[in-house]
Amino acid sequence: MESRKVIQVEDKVPASMLIPLSIQHMFAMFGASVLVPFLFQINPAVVLFMNGVGTLLFILITKGKAPAYLGSSFAFLAPGAIIIEKFGYSYALGAFAAVGFCGCILAAIIYKFGSDWIDIVLPPAAMGPVVALIGLELAGTAASTAGLLPADGNPISHANIIVFIVTLGVAVFGSVLFKKFLSVIPILIAIICGYIAAIATHSVTFDAVAAAPIFAIPNFSTPKFNLESILIMLPVLLVISSEHIGHQIVTSKIIGRDLLKDPGLHRSLFADNFSTMLSGFIGSVPTTTYGENIGVMAVTKVYSVRVIAGAAVLSIICSFVGKLSSLIGTIPPAVIGGISFLLYGMIGSSGIRILVDSKVDYSQSKNLTLTSVIFVVGLSGIAVKFGNIELRGMILACMVGMILSLLFYIFDKLNLTNDTE
Repeated sequence: MESRKVIQVEDKVPASMLIPLSIQHMFAMFGASVLVPFLFQINPAVVLFMNGVGTLLFILITKGKAPAYLGSSFAFLAPGAIIIEKFGYSYALGAFAAVGFCGCILAAIIYKFGSDWIDIVLPPAAMGPVVALIGLELAGTAASTAGLLPADGNPISHANIIVFIVTLGVAVFGSVLFKKFLSVIPILIAIICGYIAAIATHSVTFDAVAAAPIFAIPNFSTPKFNLESILIMLPVLLVISSEHIGHQIVTSKIIGRDLLKDPGLHRSLFADNFSTMLSGFIGSVPTTTYGENIGVMAVTKVYSVRVIAGAAVLSIICSFVGKLSSLIGTIPPAVIGGISFLLYGMIGSSGIRILVDSKVDYSQSKNLTLTSVIFVVGLSGIAVKFGNIELRGMILACMVGMILSLLFYIFDKLNLTNDTE
């Protein structure tokens, strides 16, 4: 297996490789995923538990054909904060569960009517830039996480710079120079080297680890429901559905298979939303397929669902081992930021790859216009608000791209475009 360049979705992985590869995936999602419960001011243990359970359910529902790790969704942050401030966290949980339930209904509709409409509303000239924006719009987040952007006039920490450079350097050069087994775990090696650099620069403290109990039960809780909180949250369904389609398409390009056809968009979308619904019922935050883990697959060419499942099991174990989850929580942001620089860039490159592989003809005005407008809308920072829901970045660009693509399709059918001349 070490002599192969690609470990495919269904491939078995020996235990000697499975454990480090699974740890690599868990570490890749950990920083961003636990940030959401921190912002909601809840214990992240239940979130780690649900991330693991949700991922295993996703693999089961998609028949082991769609490698994806489910982490905490950022799309629910703004409306969730409004509901928590107005009603309390338990009502936010009820809204999470309701949105997940509606997402399952949407998956049933797609099962009934198919997903061929995606090729019409998101042709390659539109899908390429939308997928690229998934990674590109997070570039600032990676820099901010790494502590490379001065905040409140404070100078950038030299320790952060050192840790960041070590982490990114090992990840970049390791992905090119490492051979045999090391070539599939450059991200994990980079995280370890970055962590060692953080210890050497005194950027890590272990007080929380010492105070944490050895074992602890995740803090499960139950939801409460009211119509107003559900209506505040419901528009997020459009956002997460667009994000999910984008993630599935970019994953399809990376692994060389059409996941929208097999196992089908209806299965993956149902699994994603079912996990979100279940999260609301046990006290966790909504889940979504994670770009960081898509980036890991792009770098390592390891697509095995067994590796993803192993990472999910580790996440569940961490949720019950207080000291272990606390130790993982000491990974400095500069390390996560250094890894994100490479992973987010890989996602952006995958969007460009869609344009190349699809041989998009930019001599046609509609293709040139679609790609141009989507990139500018996604990177300009503009936002559109509908009540308490704000659309910006990749989501807004996706909406604009879908509308333009549908109009151009109609114009083509009516022979109105100058491309037919």
